[in-house]
Amino acid sequence: MSENVVRLHKATDPPDTTAVTTLTVVPDAPPARAVPLWVRSGRAVKTAVTHERTRSAGRAVVRHGLYTFNGGRIAARRAWDGRTGSRYERMIRAAEAAGNLEAAEEWEERLQRFRAARHHRRMDLLHSPVDAAKGVAVGAGMSIGVLVALGVVLAISTGQAADVVTPLSATIDFIALLIRIVQIVWGPAVTIGPFLALLALWSVGRKQHAAPQWALPANVRSGEGEPITPSIVVKALRDLGVPALARAIKEMGDAGASMLGPITIAGCGVEVDVTLPSGVSTNEVQSKRRKLAENLTRHEHEVFITIPQAARTVRLWIADSGALDEPIGPSPLVTDETMTADYKKGKAPWGQDLRGDAAALSLYQRHLLITGLSNQGKTVALRSLALWLSLDRSVEFLMGDLKGVGDWAMFDGLATTLIQGPTDEHVIQVTEMVESAVDEMNRRIQAPPGTQFPPLIVLVDEAQVAFMCPAKDEDKRPYGGSKANSRYFMAVRKIHNQGRAVNVLMWQGTQDPTNENLPKLVREGAHTRASLALGTESQARMALGDKAVDGGAAPNLLRPGLDRGTLVVASDGITIPAGQSSITVRTHYIDDDAATAITDRAKALRDGVTTLHAIDRGEERDPLADIAAVIGDATRVRTKDVLARLATHNPGAYGEWSFIDLKRVLDDAGAEPYKSDGVMVVSRDRVARALADRDTEGSASAE
Repeated sequence: MSENVVRLHKATDPPDTTAVTTLTVVPDAPPARAVPLWVRSGRAVKTAVTHERTRSAGRAVVRHGLYTFNGGRIAARRAWDGRTGSRYERMIRAAEAAGNLEAAEEWEERLQRFRAARHHRRMDLLHSPVDAAKGVAVGAGMSIGVLVALGVVLAISTGQAADVVTPLSATIDFIALLIRIVQIVWGPAVTIGPFLALLALWSVGRKQHAAPQWALPANVRSGEGEPITPSIVVKALRDLGVPALARAIKEMGDAGASMLGPITIAGCGVEVDVTLPSGVSTNEVQSKRRKLAENLTRHEHEVFITIPQAARTVRLWIADSGALDEPIGPSPLVTDETMTADYKKGKAPWGQDLRGDAAALSLYQRHLLITGLSNQGKTVALRSLALWLSLDRSVEFLMGDLKGVGDWAMFDGLATTLIQGPTDEHVIQVTEMVESAVDEMNRRIQAPPGTQFPPLIVLVDEAQVAFMCPAKDEDKRPYGGSKANSRYFMAVRKIHNQGRAVNVLMWQGTQDPTNENLPKLVREGAHTRASLALGTESQARMALGDKAVDGGAAPNLLRPGLDRGTLVVASDGITIPAGQSSITVRTHYIDDDAATAITDRAKALRDGVTTLHAIDRGEERDPLADIAAVIGDATRVRTKDVLARLATHNPGAYGEWSFIDLKRVLDDAGAEPYKSDGVMVVSRDRVARALADRDTEGSASAE
């Protein structure tokens, strides 16, 4: 566009011909072209169609319409299945396709029973009209007779003969009222009935999501929690990012279906074995657990991969969406107040496995190690086992709690020794407690062959505090550490080596396993190894061993905080599915109040236990007073039990005592042991009387 330039001379006085002002004049723009009405209408229609609210409304109309239509189809199919044997025929075909002939035969037998029952019902229908008519006639006659009889009684009572028909008349009036009510309600019911039927069909379709994926709500279209089918599993494996696996599935004539075993319901999820094609190793699938879970529309913690016995096979357990976040029920120890324990033959109710089955652990002659990150439920899991075993009156406990916040306080009066605290002095006390158990173990080993010994459980919670203790004794021997002169380490090793044979067992709970706070020889000496959530795979190997981790155990993949109380267990004391090296257990939570109630029941089973909270070292001893202390409230105690309690009470003073030493002290005090039911026992009353007499004599001598 050209512009017009007009030169104007600026007025000056005197006139200055050089002063010129330039003015640019821009011509008016041409008027805008008018947009046709039909174009504007088309744009409006396009905008309205593509608007999200319009699309959502359209999806809603289609969705709810198809809910009703497909709900009718589902209801009709259910009715057809209920009236015919089509359901059984489908199951027979599925079992034959899976090669499960036993299941096919079972479903065929069920089909035959269904057909026989249906034939019987149909034959009954031939006689039912006559039987019904007879029943109605008999019932009507009896009813009229009863009403007439009532009328006669009423007439006699009132003296009016007309009252004979009063009950019959009242009944006829009542029937007429019911007919009138039906006449009034029938019209609206006929009008509303179809709408109620459509609403019922819509409800069936909505629950089954009976509409195309694009029409479903966003939270349903995501596929979160959709059922696991063979096609979904094969697709998830194909998209796993393993080229050899994807190529093999593509080349298979059945699109990979032959890789899968039967998909079976297993607790709150499903389980399926996958036979991998040649060239694909099991660890390639194991290493892609997260991607496999996401391909299956699950979270990583909802898919577990283990290695069964069959070669080139992985076993997938896939949880129902969100099922693992639901708490399990209370422990039978809490709900069943009559429960008792049997150390040798029984199993402790610990929780549930992923399949929802009860997980019970045998504690017979098995050393135990439980580890995990802090605040994941280690103490509660360890304590629940001790609570169950406390219900066996023959079991004796020596306990050291190196946290010292009262988690084990309910065992006061139940455990022979209970040391609680985190300081070096507490570590020294716990170490001497474990060493006293070693002395008891050696005494039992030297007993005559065939001697039966009651179980002695040496339990140390927060054992990493003991291993990392820097304190040394007067001979410069460290209490902590993992060297050959470390007192705690060597005491634990000795129990691991020989304690099992004489029922002296070591239980330990520890945090965050490393070579420094959980030496290799100690962790490998435990028969039962369990781990809560851990940070790394190397820690998982320390906690459970290489075999369990290589077989699929992965406590490092548990979610800290969210999976609190969930353990991965490697032990022959718990039922583990064939071919697996570990099992995941969701333990029952027993709070402090419930634990106290259980220990109260355990104390009622015993004659009374005097709990020591410290081990005396080097002080002058009063043997008779110590005998009275270890007897406690029991009426009488076997002499061998008294010796064992004295050795635990003060191993330095009584660790080497024999029956002769005990008898000498009791004879000198006039509290001689005697036979009861064929065994030598010590009487509480005799010892108490001897102490009282000695104190009286001492007082008289002083006077």
